[in-house]
Amino acid sequence: MMYDLIEVKPKINKTKVIIAIIIVLILILLLSIPLIKHIKKNNINIVAKNDIQNTIEPPLPPTEEKIKTKHIPQIELKPVYSEAGKNAINNIYHSEEKVVYLTFDDGPSKSVTPLILDLLKQENIKASFFVLGSRVELNPDVLKRAHKEGHYIANHGYSHVYSQIYASVDDVLKEYNKTQEAIKNALGTDYNGHIFRFPGGSTGGKYKTVKSEAKDVLQANEILYIDWNALSQDAAGAHTKEELIENTKSSVADKNSVVILMHDAGDKILTYEALPEIISYLREKGYVFKNFYSLMK
Repeated sequence: MMYDLIEVKPKINKTKVIIAIIIVLILILLLSIPLIKHIKKNNINIVAKNDIQNTIEPPLPPTEEKIKTKHIPQIELKPVYSEAGKNAINNIYHSEEKVVYLTFDDGPSKSVTPLILDLLKQENIKASFFVLGSRVELNPDVLKRAHKEGHYIANHGYSHVYSQIYASVDDVLKEYNKTQEAIKNALGTDYNGHIFRFPGGSTGGKYKTVKSEAKDVLQANEILYIDWNALSQDAAGAHTKEELIENTKSSVADKNSVVILMHDAGDKILTYEALPEIISYLREKGYVFKNFYSLMK
C-alpha cells in the first residue's frame, strides 16, 4: 500500500512574532538614544561656537588712558649728568628738609652686601653703593641685584690701592674708567653713574695734590665727586656694633642733610648688625631716606 508524503508546515504563532519585533524595535531605540544625544550636542556646540564668532566683536586694544592706569612708576636707573644734577650734588649738604643718604663703600661682597640689601628691601630704603671695579668683576650678580632693586651705583675706583690710584691724575681717571667698564659688563647696560668717591676722601693726606688736580679732570669728563659728613667708623677703628651706632649718632648730630659713610666689604658684618638700630634712630629723628637718583635725574 502506497502513501503520499504530505509536507507539514509549522504553525506560526503570530502573537509571539509581533512581541519579538516589538522587543527588537525597543532595543534598537534604546541603543540609538546615546548616539542621537551625542549628535545633537555636537550640533549645538558647533552652532554656539559659530554664533559667538559671528556675533561678538574682537576686544579693542587698550586705550592710552587704560595703559597709564596700569603703569607702575619705576625709578630711572640710568642717571643723567646735567647742570641741575651737578648743582644738587655740589650742594648736597644743604637742605631745608631732614634727609639722609646711606652710602656703602668697597663692595659688592658675597657675604655682607646681600644681607644689607635684604634689610634695605625690608625697610623700603634705597641706598647708594660706591663700588670697586675689582669687586664688581668678582660679584656681578650682587651688583645686578642692587641696581635692579633701585639702589644707586657709584664709582669708588678699581683697586683701592692708594699708591696705584694716586700715582698720577691720569691714573685716577683710568681707575674710574676701568670700574665703569666693569659695571657696564655686569649690568649689561650702558650705565654711567657720573659720581666718584675718592678712596680716603677728596681732600688732605699724602696725595692731596693729585686729588686736587684730579677734580678738574673728572669734571671735564662729566664726573662729579662726593665725600660724606657722617660716618660709623666701621673702617676706622670701631670694633663693636654699639660703637658703630654711637659714632653714627654723634656724627649725624643735628645736621639737616646727612651723607653717612659705611662699608659693605666682606669683613663688615658689624655694619649690617648695627644698621637696623641706625635706621630706627634716623627715623625717630625725622629723616627721610633718599639716594642719588633723587638728585641725578
